[in-house]
Amino acid sequence: MAGMKITCLDCGQVNRVPEDKLGATPKCATCGSKLMNSKPVELDLTTLQKAARNDDVPLIVDFWAPWCGPCRAMAPEFSKTAAAMAGKVRLAKLNTDQHRAANTKYRISGIPTMIYFAKGKEVKRQPGAMRGPDIMRWING
Repeated sequence: MAGMKITCLDCGQVNRVPEDKLGATPKCATCGSKLMNSKPVELDLTTLQKAARNDDVPLIVDFWAPWCGPCRAMAPEFSKTAAAMAGKVRLAKLNTDQHRAANTKYRISGIPTMIYFAKGKEVKRQPGAMRGPDIMRWING
């Protein structure tokens, strides 16, 4: 079966979606959740690992914590970027306080840190808060 592999960030099921349908709000065949969101999705570590390993669509993850001032300042900018890039990449957030093992697994030494995953591997990372246009340039760069 042809198509792009995309892990549902809600139930963890891997789906296949024709590339030309990515912008048409495809849904998970198991739970019906949107696979391509215009808002960042909150992830757990297990789902992140599965998506990072399997997905053909780029996944940009913001590692953050609720007490972090720069993380809170960047959150609306990250959301604007998710809306602007819907159908091309997926943006997600992982709370490093709730998922402490992520800090070790992904070598997170400071937050916020964004990691760009594509085709089973980490492509690049960016520590520190950024504005929306800078996030978009970093993703596209």
